[in-house]
Amino acid sequence: MHRAKTWLRRYGRPLENARWEFLFEQGSKDAVLYYLQAFQNEDGGFGHGLEPDFWLPDSSSMTTWAAGQILVEVGASQGEPIVQGLLSFLVDTPQIRSGMWPSVLPENNLYPHAPWWHFEENAQAGWMFNPSVELASFLIHWSPEESREAFLGWESLDHAVDHVMRAPSMERHELNNYRKCLTLLRVHKERFDAQMEYSFAEVESKIHALTKGVIDKDVSNWGRGYRPLPLDFIHSPDDPLYLELQELVDQNLRFYQDQKTDDGIWNISWNWGQYLEEFAVARRYWQGILAIERYKILKAFGEELS
Repeated sequence: MHRAKTWLRRYGRPLENARWEFLFEQGSKDAVLYYLQAFQNEDGGFGHGLEPDFWLPDSSSMTTWAAGQILVEVGASQGEPIVQGLLSFLVDTPQIRSGMWPSVLPENNLYPHAPWWHFEENAQAGWMFNPSVELASFLIHWSPEESREAFLGWESLDHAVDHVMRAPSMERHELNNYRKCLTLLRVHKERFDAQMEYSFAEVESKIHALTKGVIDKDVSNWGRGYRPLPLDFIHSPDDPLYLELQELVDQNLRFYQDQKTDDGIWNISWNWGQYLEEFAVARRYWQGILAIERYKILKAFGEELS
Protein backbone atom coordinates (compact mmCIF):
# COMPACT_ATOMS: atom_id res chain seq x y z
CA MET A 1 0.00 0.00 0.00
CA HIS A 2 2.94 2.32 0.65
CA ARG A 3 4.04 1.88 -2.98
CA ALA A 4 0.56 2.76 -4.21
CA LYS A 5 0.49 5.86 -2.03
CA THR A 6 3.86 6.96 -3.43
CA TRP A 7 2.63 6.39 -6.99
CA LEU A 8 -0.55 8.33 -6.34
CA ARG A 9 1.32 11.28 -4.84
CA ARG A 10 3.56 11.33 -7.90
CA TYR A 11 0.97 10.88 -10.67
CA GLY A 12 -2.54 11.21 -9.24
CA ARG A 13 -4.86 14.19 -9.08
CA PRO A 14 -5.19 16.14 -5.81
CA LEU A 15 -8.76 14.81 -5.52
CA GLU A 16 -7.65 11.18 -5.51
CA ASN A 17 -4.88 11.96 -3.03
CA ALA A 18 -7.42 13.58 -0.71
CA ARG A 19 -9.74 10.58 -1.05
CA TRP A 20 -6.84 8.24 -0.26
CA GLU A 21 -5.99 10.18 2.88
CA PHE A 22 -9.65 10.24 3.95
CA LEU A 23 -10.19 6.51 3.41
CA PHE A 24 -6.91 5.08 4.65
CA GLU A 25 -5.14 7.72 6.75
CA GLN A 26 -7.92 9.44 8.73
CA GLY A 27 -7.67 12.42 6.43
CA SER A 28 -10.10 15.31 6.24
CA LYS A 29 -13.48 15.17 4.54
CA ASP A 30 -13.13 18.89 3.94
CA ALA A 31 -10.04 18.30 1.80
CA VAL A 32 -12.01 15.96 -0.45
CA LEU A 33 -14.84 18.50 -0.77
CA TYR A 34 -12.33 21.27 -1.51
CA TYR A 35 -10.78 19.43 -4.45
CA LEU A 36 -14.10 18.05 -5.67
CA GLN A 37 -15.54 21.55 -5.75
CA ALA A 38 -12.97 22.47 -8.40
CA PHE A 39 -15.01 20.34 -10.85
CA GLN A 40 -18.34 22.02 -9.99
CA ASN A 41 -19.87 24.68 -12.25
CA GLU A 42 -22.01 27.66 -11.33
CA ASP A 43 -25.18 25.71 -12.16
CA GLY A 44 -24.31 23.19 -9.44
CA GLY A 45 -23.47 20.37 -11.85
CA PHE A 46 -20.04 18.91 -12.46
CA GLY A 47 -17.78 18.67 -15.50
CA HIS A 48 -14.12 19.33 -16.39
CA GLY A 49 -13.14 15.69 -16.83
CA LEU A 50 -13.98 14.51 -13.32
CA GLU A 51 -14.95 11.31 -15.16
CA PRO A 52 -11.62 11.00 -17.01
CA ASP A 53 -13.00 9.32 -20.14
CA PHE A 54 -14.69 12.50 -21.35
CA TRP A 55 -13.37 16.02 -20.94
CA LEU A 56 -16.49 18.12 -21.40
CA PRO A 57 -16.11 21.17 -19.11
CA ASP A 58 -19.87 21.83 -18.99
CA SER A 59 -22.12 20.19 -16.42
CA SER A 60 -23.57 16.79 -17.29
CA SER A 61 -25.68 14.30 -15.40
CA MET A 62 -22.97 11.64 -15.79
CA THR A 63 -20.19 13.75 -14.28
CA THR A 64 -22.58 14.94 -11.58
CA TRP A 65 -23.26 11.28 -10.77
CA ALA A 66 -19.50 10.68 -10.42
CA ALA A 67 -19.33 13.60 -7.99
CA GLY A 68 -22.34 12.28 -6.06
CA GLN A 69 -20.62 8.96 -5.49
CA ILE A 70 -17.66 10.73 -3.88
CA LEU A 71 -20.00 12.82 -1.73
CA VAL A 72 -21.69 9.62 -0.53
CA GLU A 73 -18.26 8.08 0.14
CA VAL A 74 -17.24 10.89 2.51
CA GLY A 75 -20.65 11.13 4.17
CA ALA A 76 -21.42 14.65 2.98
CA SER A 77 -24.52 16.14 4.60
CA GLN A 78 -27.47 17.73 2.84
CA GLY A 79 -26.50 21.13 4.22
CA GLU A 80 -23.16 21.23 2.39
CA PRO A 81 -23.21 23.92 -0.36
CA ILE A 82 -21.63 21.45 -2.79
CA VAL A 83 -24.52 19.03 -2.19
CA GLN A 84 -27.14 21.75 -2.52
CA GLY A 85 -25.62 22.75 -5.85
CA LEU A 86 -25.81 19.16 -7.09
CA LEU A 87 -29.48 18.89 -6.12
CA SER A 88 -30.30 22.21 -7.80
CA PHE A 89 -28.65 21.05 -11.00
CA LEU A 90 -30.73 17.86 -11.07
CA VAL A 91 -33.99 19.68 -10.38
CA ASP A 92 -33.25 22.30 -13.05
CA THR A 93 -32.06 19.86 -15.75
CA PRO A 94 -34.90 18.56 -17.98
CA GLN A 95 -35.23 14.79 -18.23
CA ILE A 96 -34.88 13.31 -21.70
CA ARG A 97 -37.47 10.62 -20.91
CA SER A 98 -39.61 10.00 -17.85
CA GLY A 99 -37.19 9.38 -15.01
CA MET A 100 -34.07 9.77 -17.17
CA TRP A 101 -31.59 12.59 -17.26
CA PRO A 102 -29.50 12.60 -20.48
CA SER A 103 -26.54 10.27 -20.05
CA VAL A 104 -24.54 11.57 -23.04
CA LEU A 105 -24.60 15.10 -24.43
CA PRO A 106 -23.94 16.33 -28.00
CA GLU A 107 -21.25 18.63 -26.57
CA ASN A 108 -19.20 15.57 -25.58
CA ASN A 109 -18.15 15.32 -29.21
CA LEU A 110 -16.36 18.69 -29.06
CA TYR A 111 -13.78 17.52 -26.51
CA PRO A 112 -11.45 14.52 -26.11
CA HIS A 113 -13.45 11.46 -25.14
CA ALA A 114 -13.60 7.69 -25.26
CA PRO A 115 -15.68 6.30 -28.15
CA TRP A 116 -18.42 5.08 -25.81
CA TRP A 117 -19.01 8.69 -24.74
CA HIS A 118 -19.60 9.85 -28.32
CA PHE A 119 -23.06 11.33 -28.78
CA GLU A 120 -25.30 9.93 -31.51
CA GLU A 121 -29.03 10.15 -32.09
CA ASN A 122 -31.01 7.80 -29.82
CA ALA A 123 -27.93 7.38 -27.62
CA GLN A 124 -30.10 7.16 -24.52
CA ALA A 125 -31.44 3.78 -25.60
CA GLY A 126 -28.03 2.30 -24.84
CA TRP A 127 -27.73 3.94 -21.43
CA MET A 128 -31.30 3.79 -20.12
CA PHE A 129 -31.28 4.45 -16.33
CA ASN A 130 -27.49 4.69 -16.09
CA PRO A 131 -26.96 6.88 -14.08
CA SER A 132 -30.48 8.24 -13.54
CA VAL A 133 -31.62 5.65 -10.99
CA GLU A 134 -28.69 6.60 -8.79
CA LEU A 135 -29.30 10.31 -9.34
CA ALA A 136 -32.85 9.75 -8.11
CA SER A 137 -31.47 8.16 -4.95
CA PHE A 138 -29.25 11.22 -4.38
CA LEU A 139 -32.32 13.46 -4.48
CA ILE A 140 -34.09 11.30 -1.90
CA HIS A 141 -31.01 10.82 0.29
CA TRP A 142 -30.11 14.52 0.59
CA SER A 143 -33.56 16.15 0.63
CA PRO A 144 -36.28 16.72 3.23
CA GLU A 145 -39.13 14.23 2.82
CA GLU A 146 -41.77 16.49 1.35
CA SER A 147 -39.48 18.72 -0.71
CA ARG A 148 -39.68 19.13 -4.49
CA GLU A 149 -36.26 17.46 -4.72
CA ALA A 150 -37.47 14.36 -2.90
CA PHE A 151 -40.68 14.33 -4.96
CA LEU A 152 -38.65 14.34 -8.18
CA GLY A 153 -36.44 11.59 -6.79
CA TRP A 154 -39.35 9.29 -5.97
CA GLU A 155 -41.10 10.07 -9.26
CA SER A 156 -37.94 9.24 -11.23
CA LEU A 157 -37.32 6.12 -9.17
CA ASP A 158 -40.82 4.86 -9.96
CA HIS A 159 -39.96 4.76 -13.68
CA ALA A 160 -36.61 3.12 -12.96
CA VAL A 161 -38.20 0.40 -10.83
CA ASP A 162 -40.76 -0.37 -13.50
CA HIS A 163 -37.91 -0.73 -16.00
CA VAL A 164 -35.80 -3.13 -13.94
CA MET A 165 -38.72 -5.33 -12.96
CA ARG A 166 -39.52 -5.88 -16.64
CA ALA A 167 -35.91 -6.36 -17.79
CA PRO A 168 -34.80 -9.90 -18.70
CA SER A 169 -31.15 -8.80 -18.48
CA MET A 170 -29.20 -5.60 -17.89
CA GLU A 171 -25.90 -3.98 -18.86
CA ARG A 172 -23.33 -4.13 -16.05
CA HIS A 173 -22.99 -0.40 -15.37
CA GLU A 174 -26.72 0.25 -15.28
CA LEU A 175 -27.10 -2.72 -12.98
CA ASN A 176 -24.50 -1.30 -10.63
CA ASN A 177 -26.44 1.98 -10.55
CA TYR A 178 -29.44 0.04 -9.28
CA ARG A 179 -27.39 -1.78 -6.66
CA LYS A 180 -25.92 1.45 -5.30
CA CYS A 181 -29.33 3.09 -5.36
CA LEU A 182 -30.75 0.35 -3.14
CA THR A 183 -27.79 0.55 -0.78
CA LEU A 184 -28.37 4.28 -0.32
CA LEU A 185 -32.14 3.90 0.08
CA ARG A 186 -32.13 0.93 2.45
CA VAL A 187 -32.94 3.27 5.33
CA HIS A 188 -36.02 4.38 3.38
CA LYS A 189 -37.45 0.86 2.89
CA GLU A 190 -40.80 1.68 4.47
CA ARG A 191 -41.26 4.77 2.31
CA PHE A 192 -40.11 2.76 -0.71
CA ASP A 193 -42.72 0.07 -0.06
CA ALA A 194 -45.42 2.72 0.33
CA GLN A 195 -44.41 4.66 -2.80
CA MET A 196 -43.52 1.95 -5.31
CA GLU A 197 -45.64 -0.65 -7.09
CA TYR A 198 -43.08 -3.28 -6.05
CA SER A 199 -41.63 -3.75 -2.57
CA PHE A 200 -37.99 -3.08 -1.74
CA ALA A 201 -37.46 -6.82 -1.20
CA GLU A 202 -38.93 -7.68 -4.62
CA VAL A 203 -36.74 -5.15 -6.40
CA GLU A 204 -33.65 -6.25 -4.50
CA SER A 205 -34.33 -9.88 -5.37
CA LYS A 206 -34.67 -9.03 -9.06
CA ILE A 207 -31.44 -7.05 -9.02
CA HIS A 208 -29.61 -9.91 -7.32
CA ALA A 209 -30.84 -12.29 -10.02
CA LEU A 210 -29.69 -9.94 -12.79
CA THR A 211 -26.32 -9.54 -11.09
CA LYS A 212 -25.74 -13.29 -10.93
CA GLY A 213 -26.58 -13.45 -14.62
CA VAL A 214 -24.07 -10.79 -15.69
CA ILE A 215 -21.00 -11.78 -13.61
CA ASP A 216 -18.35 -13.62 -15.60
CA LYS A 217 -17.93 -16.88 -13.71
CA ASP A 218 -15.15 -18.25 -15.95
CA VAL A 219 -12.03 -17.32 -14.01
CA SER A 220 -9.81 -18.08 -17.01
CA ASN A 221 -11.40 -15.09 -18.81
CA TRP A 222 -10.69 -12.54 -16.11
CA GLY A 223 -7.38 -11.31 -17.50
CA ARG A 224 -8.78 -10.87 -21.01
CA GLY A 225 -10.27 -7.44 -21.36
CA TYR A 226 -13.06 -5.65 -19.58
CA ARG A 227 -14.97 -8.40 -17.77
CA PRO A 228 -17.77 -8.01 -15.18
CA LEU A 229 -16.16 -9.54 -12.09
CA PRO A 230 -17.82 -10.40 -8.77
CA LEU A 231 -16.09 -7.55 -6.95
CA ASP A 232 -17.43 -5.05 -9.46
CA PHE A 233 -20.76 -5.61 -7.69
CA ILE A 234 -20.03 -7.10 -4.26
CA HIS A 235 -18.01 -4.56 -2.29
CA SER A 236 -18.02 -6.01 1.23
CA PRO A 237 -18.85 -9.21 3.15
CA ASP A 238 -22.10 -7.50 4.22
CA ASP A 239 -23.49 -7.70 0.68
CA PRO A 240 -26.41 -10.17 0.58
CA LEU A 241 -24.85 -11.90 -2.45
CA TYR A 242 -21.52 -12.57 -0.75
CA LEU A 243 -22.41 -15.84 0.95
CA GLU A 244 -23.93 -17.19 -2.25
CA LEU A 245 -20.92 -16.26 -4.38
CA GLN A 246 -18.21 -16.48 -1.73
CA GLU A 247 -15.94 -18.86 -3.68
CA LEU A 248 -15.96 -16.59 -6.74
CA VAL A 249 -15.41 -13.50 -4.58
CA ASP A 250 -12.41 -15.14 -2.90
CA GLN A 251 -10.96 -15.98 -6.32
CA ASN A 252 -11.51 -12.38 -7.38
CA LEU A 253 -9.66 -11.12 -4.28
CA ARG A 254 -6.68 -13.32 -5.19
CA PHE A 255 -6.91 -12.09 -8.79
CA TYR A 256 -6.69 -8.46 -7.62
CA GLN A 257 -3.66 -9.24 -5.49
CA ASP A 258 -1.96 -11.09 -8.32
CA GLN A 259 -2.63 -8.33 -10.87
CA LYS A 260 -0.98 -5.52 -8.91
CA THR A 261 2.00 -3.92 -10.61
CA ASP A 262 5.36 -3.35 -8.95
CA ASP A 263 4.05 0.11 -8.01
CA GLY A 264 1.19 -1.45 -6.03
CA ILE A 265 -1.50 -0.29 -8.47
CA TRP A 266 -3.36 -1.80 -11.42
CA ASN A 267 -3.36 -1.24 -15.16
CA ILE A 268 -6.68 -0.39 -16.77
CA SER A 269 -8.21 -2.83 -19.23
CA TRP A 270 -9.56 -0.38 -21.83
CA ASN A 271 -8.24 2.01 -24.45
CA TRP A 272 -9.77 4.93 -26.33
CA GLY A 273 -8.10 4.13 -29.66
CA GLN A 274 -8.11 7.88 -30.36
CA TYR A 275 -6.86 11.16 -28.81
CA LEU A 276 -3.67 9.34 -27.89
CA GLU A 277 -2.05 12.14 -25.90
CA GLU A 278 -5.20 12.85 -23.91
CA PHE A 279 -5.77 9.15 -23.27
CA ALA A 280 -2.30 8.89 -21.75
CA VAL A 281 -3.41 11.51 -19.19
CA ALA A 282 -6.80 9.87 -18.62
CA ARG A 283 -5.10 6.51 -18.13
CA ARG A 284 -3.03 7.90 -15.25
CA TYR A 285 -6.11 9.41 -13.64
CA TRP A 286 -7.98 6.13 -13.96
CA GLN A 287 -5.14 4.17 -12.41
CA GLY A 288 -5.40 6.41 -9.36
CA ILE A 289 -9.17 5.98 -9.17
CA LEU A 290 -8.89 2.22 -9.65
CA ALA A 291 -6.27 1.95 -6.91
CA ILE A 292 -8.58 3.68 -4.44
CA GLU A 293 -11.59 1.54 -5.38
CA ARG A 294 -9.68 -1.74 -5.16
CA TYR A 295 -7.90 -0.98 -1.91
CA LYS A 296 -11.29 -0.03 -0.44
CA ILE A 297 -12.58 -3.47 -1.41
CA LEU A 298 -9.49 -5.31 -0.19
CA LYS A 299 -9.75 -3.49 3.12
CA ALA A 300 -13.47 -4.30 3.43
CA PHE A 301 -12.70 -8.02 3.03
CA GLY A 302 -9.80 -7.92 5.50
CA GLU A 303 -7.15 -8.56 2.87
CA GLU A 304 -3.48 -7.84 3.43
CA LEU A 305 -2.79 -4.28 2.22
CA SER A 306 0.96 -4.51 1.79
